[in-house]
Amino acid sequence: MGSHATATLQHPADTSADAIDRLRAIGREFHGRGWSLGTSSNYSVVASRDPLELIITASGLDKSALGRDDFVRVDAAGNVCDGGRGRASAETLLHCTMAALDPTVGAVLHTHSQWATLLSGLDLARGSVRIAGYEMLKGLAGITTHETAVEVPIFANTQDMTALATDVRRRFADVDLTAARPTVHGFLLSRHGLYTWGRDLAEARRHVEIFEFLFEAVARERMFGTPASAAPRSQAGHWQQQQQQQQQ
Repeated sequence: MGSHATATLQHPADTSADAIDRLRAIGREFHGRGWSLGTSSNYSVVASRDPLELIITASGLDKSALGRDDFVRVDAAGNVCDGGRGRASAETLLHCTMAALDPTVGAVLHTHSQWATLLSGLDLARGSVRIAGYEMLKGLAGITTHETAVEVPIFANTQDMTALATDVRRRFADVDLTAARPTVHGFLLSRHGLYTWGRDLAEARRHVEIFEFLFEAVARERMFGTPASAAPRSQAGHWQQQQQQQQQ
């Protein structure tokens, strides 16, 4: 999560200043909801597409008290540009990677909730967290029915961001992230947290809220036991057959 550093965004445009204020508001909200505690998390918006540049929270900051100078502008490689004096988080490269992979991305948000942290560790060997049958899935872009399932990819956590960014690019190489109904809306780092994105900051924020609700629902469902509706098809069919026999 990095150490505290004073950061200054050099020569921000009017639109950049507005984006910074909205990112600050998200920091206060996410801290209040327990998704960005301590100095965890980082948030970014795409400031330019040609060349690709992002505005992102500087390293090691309390997200509940972000000031207007607590952001840096970075290039596609995650390097601070425009002579900025702040230091970007090491995880900046993951933001840049997703913005480069999907030209429709306008914002990337990274959170550290307890439920995402726990599920990403429990399901690492499986490679993803499966979420199926919840009405709240319709809050993810392109999903129009609860009768669906999504697999949220999980990557092993590492301090080597270059290697991790390479793994992300490799895993998503054959995924159409720009489809009207994307198959991937975010990913998890094991025992770490969530990365999600959107066409703009509002959509990215909504995706965080939806995912955090769903992660908690999945985790609590496991705590209480798997219902028949979520069981494998063969088990559900067997249960239904028993119920029919008892009614006869």
